[in-house]
Parts: sequence; C-alpha cells; structure tokens
Amino acid sequence: MASATTPGFAFELQDAALQQFNPQELETVPPPPAAAVPLPAIGNIQTGDSPVVADASEEDAIDAEFASLSEAVDAQNTAAAADRELRCLATGVYYESKGEPLAGQLAVANVILNRAASGRYPRSVCSVLTQRGQFSFVRGGRLPTPPNDRAWRRALAVAQVAERDLWESPVPEALFFHANYVSPNWGRPRVAAIGNHIFYR
Repeated sequence: MASATTPGFAFELQDAALQQFNPQELETVPPPPAAAVPLPAIGNIQTGDSPVVADASEEDAIDAEFASLSEAVDAQNTAAAADRELRCLATGVYYESKGEPLAGQLAVANVILNRAASGRYPRSVCSVLTQRGQFSFVRGGRLPTPPNDRAWRRALAVAQVAERDLWESPVPEALFFHANYVSPNWGRPRVAAIGNHIFYR
C-alpha cells in the first residue's frame, strides 16, 4: 500500500474528496478545431494587382524527387513563360548540346550556371553566353533565336531542371567543355566525358 509520502498519493486523496462534493460525471472536452487553411493572397488593393500564384504543377515539379533525369525533364512545364535568364540558359543548351544525351545537355547547362556563380565570369547567364570569344554559336554578342521545335522544348526543360537544381550535376564545379574531336591541350583537371563533350574544372 502506498504511503502518504508517495508522489501523487495526496492528489488521489484530494480528487476522491472533491468527487464527494461534486458527484457529476466528468465531461470530455473535444479537441480544438483544425487550423483554418490560409486564404490566397488578394493582391494589392490600391493598385488592383493580382497576386502571382505559382501553378500547382510547377510547385510539384520543384518539390518532387525524381527516379531519373528523364523523369525530371519530362515533368517540366515548357509551355509556361520563361524569364530571360532561363531562355538564355536553354539557348546555350540547345546550340551546344541539342543532339547530346540528357546528361550531356544537363552538363552544359551546369557549366553555364557554374560560370555565372563563380565570380570569374559575368554574373548572369545571358552575359556568360555573350561574353566575347566563349561560345561559337554567338555572333556579334547576340544570341540566335532557336526554332520552336521538340529539341528546343527539351532544352528548355533541361534548363529548368538545372536552374532549379532538380537533378545532381554530372559535372560538379566544371567551368569548361569542348567537343571530343578537338584537342585544345588546356591542362585543366578533367571532370567527365559525356556524349561528344569533355568537361573540365
């Protein structure tokens, strides 16, 4: 039998004494209601601007984990309007690697992004591509306009995957590449050979 010094014993006696004076049944308190779902933003009331709400499919593509690079590329919405930087990145992918396997296209996109992030090259993707003497498809500092064909849509999807970091780069920290049929003898650390390109740090 518990002694009077046992923890909780005094409370048991007190509860029993209170129950004699208040013999009614105890009520079960229901749990609090579920938190309300926040309403979407209503925009700027003064200007009448509508809020910009991301397409649910775009959010899903950003948050998803993909089983393959092909699956990640196929999940991208290439019909959505692309900003200037994404279009420049896709243009680089298209003209440098449209005939390459997806990993090769992603590698080219990663090199362009790596350059923009490196501090050694211009800070924007468009400026990296139009930097004098860097990419052979650029003429007079201007990017050509790719045709709106299947290869362009694929390049745009690969650019989205690269920009959103949806698939691990096959060429981490690479800043250079060349076709495998030329030998520039750069003396740089080689990162990978993918398709018809060799990538270097």
